[in-house]
Amino acid sequence: MAQPEVFITRKLPGPAEEIIAGVATYEVYEEDRAIPRPVLLQKVKGKDGLLCLLTDKVDAEVMDSAGRGLKVISNYAVGYDNIQIEEAKKRGIVVTNTPGVLTETTADLAWTLLMATARRVVEADAFTRQGLFSGWSPTLFLGVDVYGKTLGIVGLGRIGYAVARRARGFDMRILYYDSMGPFPDKEKEVGAEFRPLAELIQESDFITLHTPYSQQTHHLIGEKELRSMKKTAILVNTSRGAVVDEQALVRALREGWIRGAGLDVYEKEPALAEGLSQLPNAVLVPHIASASVETRFRMAEIAAKNLVAVLEGKPPLFRVV
Repeated sequence: MAQPEVFITRKLPGPAEEIIAGVATYEVYEEDRAIPRPVLLQKVKGKDGLLCLLTDKVDAEVMDSAGRGLKVISNYAVGYDNIQIEEAKKRGIVVTNTPGVLTETTADLAWTLLMATARRVVEADAFTRQGLFSGWSPTLFLGVDVYGKTLGIVGLGRIGYAVARRARGFDMRILYYDSMGPFPDKEKEVGAEFRPLAELIQESDFITLHTPYSQQTHHLIGEKELRSMKKTAILVNTSRGAVVDEQALVRALREGWIRGAGLDVYEKEPALAEGLSQLPNAVLVPHIASASVETRFRMAEIAAKNLVAVLEGKPPLFRVV
């Protein structure tokens, strides 16, 4: 009996290929960039399994191109808004993801962005490298304290909760909003207080976003919300870019509605809203929230094991549908 055939849309770190090789033949798109749409449509033809990234739009057209033999779509990510879930469900295609493994790593980066923005680390680094540092000054790169301030967490799932745990070390007042909340047990464990989103936005010194992307969360933070924040507030986004109206954010940063922002994700990624890259009060990193050696290797392992399990007729580790 012929082995199942698998297509992998990007070269992955860790043991993914070794795991898949044990049960299937596979092909990998070797270039270190998002696979062009026409190539994906061609390569997925006749495949039993697809291991894809969040940069790959897997819709009805891709599923049609694969044909009726496609059994599993394994997403190398926690989020799966790049996949048409209902279409896969209708066709009986199993969709899997990699939750949990990147929780602590993403929480670490959220704090990195918060601290770097609050203390103007990126600006100060560039200043020093350019040879402009001429000696200590009482007014040089004044930032804001984090300790003892109010942290607003939007989305108290795994990652939001991990961020809240870290906030205890800074003796912060912790507010949270979650469309599925409140969560009394979590509140007790980390000392958090539930607030409606509008109140959280008005009361917080730092606001960090950890909500999944959906039609309901599209532009959850827009002009109205940005204007409601404290002028000293800092916004951090490690969730999905389109949760924030990026054009409104550029205006907010340029015109001083808020103090700053730390971003790992972008609305039309990898493109940035016009003017964003020129703003000194924005700390911008290229979607690296899960980019630690340990986490990316573990993600690859889970994605491969999810895929292999379905091909072998077994339950995957993490099933979306």
